[in-house]
Amino acid sequence: MSDLTVSLIQANLYWEDKAANLAMFDQKIDSIKERTEVIVLPEMFSTGFSMQSERLAETMDGSAVQWMKAKAKQKNVIITGSLIIEENGEYFNRLIWMLPNGQFGIYNKRHRFGFAGEEDHYSAGDKRLIAQVKGWKINLTICYDLRFPVWSRNNIQENGEPAYDVLINVANWPERRSTPWKALLQARAIENQCYMIGVNRVGNDGNDIYHSGDSSLIDPVGEIIYRKEHEEDVFTYTLSRQHLDDLRARFPFMKDADRFMIL
Repeated sequence: MSDLTVSLIQANLYWEDKAANLAMFDQKIDSIKERTEVIVLPEMFSTGFSMQSERLAETMDGSAVQWMKAKAKQKNVIITGSLIIEENGEYFNRLIWMLPNGQFGIYNKRHRFGFAGEEDHYSAGDKRLIAQVKGWKINLTICYDLRFPVWSRNNIQENGEPAYDVLINVANWPERRSTPWKALLQARAIENQCYMIGVNRVGNDGNDIYHSGDSSLIDPVGEIIYRKEHEEDVFTYTLSRQHLDDLRARFPFMKDADRFMIL
């Protein structure tokens, strides 16, 4: 299987200003000169991490979803990040995996951040989304999910292969808890023997909570390939399939793991 090139965009979001955020991400995506195949945006990239779900939500026909569709087609890339979505009277913190042809997958955030009252404004998801591109399997998660390793467990399948190769987490993770963020990103990479991509925002949000970013790309043994603090940044990197396969072949520890299923 071939390698996979990904771009991480760490940005200072405009608080609850969808038009400004979409214009900003337009510019940042247009600034990517290298050929890339997957672009990763932060959690709630069009609004910031707001509890104003009823006021800010859009449907799957809304402007931010349509922007993702148009931009993915224009650049011939996959774009992923989460939005506030209303569906059948419920509100979701929903990650969208948008393909260049307009098809998409969705993942509704499973673990809502009780400390901020997220469960009072958003419904929980109950299904994982493991997307596929060029033979790579990619598990998609949102922010607080990172604290719950069972939800990210990379179980060995009946064919003997791991369930996924890359774990992505999109976040609005505050600087005051940056130590757990960085430690958990490395832990998830090591225990699941996968590449780990964490894309966080920077700057103060509308509640004056500061985010230091610390967006990261970590290899399957926990080595930090990329980490950026405090500043906006766009980083592009090619994930090596050979590196991943060689590591798994040399140290196939996941075959010895406890067997269980998420019901």
